[in-house]
Amino acid sequence: MTHVAAFDAAFARCPLIAILRGVKPGEVETIGETLVEAGFTLIEVPLNSPDPLDSIGRLAGGLKGRAVVGAGTVLTTADVAAVADAGGTMIISPNTNIDVVAAAAGAGLVSLPGFATPSEAFAALAAGATALKLFPAEAASPAVLKAMRAVVPAGTRLLPVGGIAPETMAPWLAAGAAGFGLGSALYRPGMAASEVGDRARAFVAALGR
Repeated sequence: MTHVAAFDAAFARCPLIAILRGVKPGEVETIGETLVEAGFTLIEVPLNSPDPLDSIGRLAGGLKGRAVVGAGTVLTTADVAAVADAGGTMIISPNTNIDVVAAAAGAGLVSLPGFATPSEAFAALAAGATALKLFPAEAASPAVLKAMRAVVPAGTRLLPVGGIAPETMAPWLAAGAAGFGLGSALYRPGMAASEVGDRARAFVAALGR
């Protein structure tokens, strides 16, 4: 199975990306297991976390076959190569950097760039993006997402990221959101794994499946 096919299968099971910004390698495996037990299948470690490549390697090894693991805040093509070497298969960025998108796609990795305009969305798709991250979602709205959905190619997955909570998901889903990236409402540095699990279950329940 290709990395993109594995992502597609994981996304179909649970279209929520856990963003573990600030996580440390010593705690990441416990938190990863807790997330998978709650139903999550997609986990991101931002590269501005402590020793992120170590954490990505631990998750990729420990959750192999159960979750797709990757990096966030990927800003350069060198970062793409480093994440791949660590075992990560998702390349997630806050911006639309065509070189980063093309490097990830060219390596057979999943590319999830951030976008805020139709121009960025179309440029990212042309470069090989797997799905698109509407970021920051706080600066947009479900109405904006609905308008985007009307112009991007049918089947394009748009994921609001930023400020998403279980109680705010319904309007986004109604507007056509395919999934979400979840940050501080799911995980904050130092949070106990049990609390992360409780929050993860609340997000899964809010999907309404």
